[in-house]
Amino acid sequence: MSRKIHCEAIDHHLDLSENPVRIISLLPSATEALYHMGLIDLVVGVSEYCSRYVPELSAPVIGQYLNCDIEQIKNLKPDLILTTGGIQLKLASKLAKLGLPVFVLPLPHSFHGILENIRILGGLMNQLEASRTLTSSLNTRAESIRLKAPPNRPSVYLELWLGKHMRAVGGGSFIQDLIQIAGGDLVFNDSSAGYFAPDFESVASQNPDVLLFFHEPEYLIDPSELIN
Repeated sequence: MSRKIHCEAIDHHLDLSENPVRIISLLPSATEALYHMGLIDLVVGVSEYCSRYVPELSAPVIGQYLNCDIEQIKNLKPDLILTTGGIQLKLASKLAKLGLPVFVLPLPHSFHGILENIRILGGLMNQLEASRTLTSSLNTRAESIRLKAPPNRPSVYLELWLGKHMRAVGGGSFIQDLIQIAGGDLVFNDSSAGYFAPDFESVASQNPDVLLFFHEPEYLIDPSELIN
């Protein structure tokens, strides 16, 4: 049996099996969620970034975040292809126009958005109980971390280096919630933007207690140089 599914993000209708068994995930967070729900054996193709978050991933790499091997995807005969919003929408639309069963999980703006995506994924996979168990576990872990937060919360500046592109993190990102759960206060938590090129005079005026930098393994950065 199949279900009629409507992906609102790209206005795409797909016929999804009642119990999908061949999943292509071009979204590391979805791959990780499937792993923790005990469904990783159903994943037949991934992006090159997924192995950073899922140990001993055996599924073949069929693409990156913005492009993929269309012929390889077709040969894998997926029941479902998982992507997200934002800059990945163009790729999702391309796959949909080719008649492939793609679904776009919303780009989360909060910790609750992450949990919501897991529930959506559980519905797509017909594994709602597994998704409820995972979201409950994440909520419990988050509350445990909150209780251990320091009484004097440090101010935090967070900078992402995605390839050669640098972005500061603002209040419109789920990362703001993760910093808060961990016991810090993001210096740009009042910014409605999620990610933006910062005004460094503004960063300096905030005088953050903690500076965090994220970079990809292929693009090493020198945090000391960046702080200077």
